[in-house]
Amino acid sequence: MELSREQCYRAIQSRDPRFDGRFFIGVHTTGVYCRPICPARTPKQRNVSFYPSAAAAEDEGFRACRRCRPETAPGTPAWTGTSATVSRALRLIEEGVLDREGVNNLAERLGMGERQLRRLFREHVGTNPVMVAQTRRSHFARRLLDTTTLPIAQVAHASGFGSVRRFNEVIQRSFGCTPGELRRKRVPSDGKLRLRVPVRRPFAWNPVLEFLGPRTIPGAETIDGDVYWRTVSAAGARGVLSARYDDRDGSIDITMSDSLRPGIASVVGGIRRLFDTDADALGISLELCQDERLRRHLQGKPVTRVPGAFDRFEVSVRAILGQQVSVKGATTLAGRLVKRYGEPLSPNGHEESLTHTFPTPERLSRARLESIGMPKQRADTIRGLARAVTSGALDFEVGPSLQATVDALQALPGIGPWTANYLAMRVFREPDAFPAGDLWLRKTLSSSTKPKTEREVERMSTPWRPWRAYVAMTLWHSLGKE
Repeated sequence: MELSREQCYRAIQSRDPRFDGRFFIGVHTTGVYCRPICPARTPKQRNVSFYPSAAAAEDEGFRACRRCRPETAPGTPAWTGTSATVSRALRLIEEGVLDREGVNNLAERLGMGERQLRRLFREHVGTNPVMVAQTRRSHFARRLLDTTTLPIAQVAHASGFGSVRRFNEVIQRSFGCTPGELRRKRVPSDGKLRLRVPVRRPFAWNPVLEFLGPRTIPGAETIDGDVYWRTVSAAGARGVLSARYDDRDGSIDITMSDSLRPGIASVVGGIRRLFDTDADALGISLELCQDERLRRHLQGKPVTRVPGAFDRFEVSVRAILGQQVSVKGATTLAGRLVKRYGEPLSPNGHEESLTHTFPTPERLSRARLESIGMPKQRADTIRGLARAVTSGALDFEVGPSLQATVDALQALPGIGPWTANYLAMRVFREPDAFPAGDLWLRKTLSSSTKPKTEREVERMSTPWRPWRAYVAMTLWHSLGKE
């Protein structure tokens, strides 16, 4: 953990929200662990221990505080104080890879042995990968118990537990009471399926909507005021959701069709990716402001978040549609593609703007895309991408390195360096992805009227590692680039 014991204690004394989720406090006299912003009386320093993650505190036998609710803290930034390998592993665990494949396969994906991975986790996260995954499941389950009326068995399944018995054991150990007791304490709802996703502050909602707005796919997405709407196909279920940021408690309020109950975990994961909820924008800015070139673009403000992908195949196709055409032209083509090849939705209250779910890879792998006004070469690229996803030759989970991800994308016909790095930024959530050949960036970073070369920009960007994706997004936003 980067922070010293003294710094951590000063942070909890001041209840500084900037540290929320960056570390947790185990209180030995009570047996509970808390967030730095816990409203309870500050314990004496000799009675506390500090942990880099909630999982580490639980591994030491502490249970979650009922006042500050650690399960509602924003996610620990994957990059804070960790090695690149651990950062990738945390993102894979978030995607459920460990639950599906086990620790050994998780280590293999990262190009190392299981023992080495466990050692790195103990060093940087304070516990082992299995404990991290278990805490992730239990915290998600607690939010479902609090905010939905899903039966307890469905909560257990949606949270990734293999059995209700195991679910009951973990919840009892983590929170000091049974799932049923937690459910009885929930605040009555209005009957809608809702969840709140914590966001690391400071969080600027409007810049993200401004980026997404021109790129929303007609028929599948729309933005109405400060609310993001979209159609969803997840876990065999289809429906509609809305997302709005609530600055009062720093969370995104999601309301979704009741039909999406089976895919609720996928919905939450998609929203977290799309709005980059766990990024420490302030911490990244403080690092980047040390560079004189960037200081004037940041102007004392946090970096712009990197909007990810709710549906990773959808964003990949949308990026290919944008090759060598304007954002507006690509959006028009995307709307035609959805209308022609997407699945129609039943009436949902937004029939004019939300009509179809995005086409599946299987459907697009054999579609005659030229019929919607697309050049044959671009149509071939989309079909090639769709076939690679359908066959499993390309998956959208984190790779062993940024370079490996970019190489895998460029191996697909029609995908060059710019598209590969753009997809690495948004689809694969690579914080250091950087499209150095982007003309806007080459012009912005030049001190003359002549744009810098791609090689010059690449060399100039070296001091900005490993946050170059945030640099690119911040520069695009400062220029008003669509």
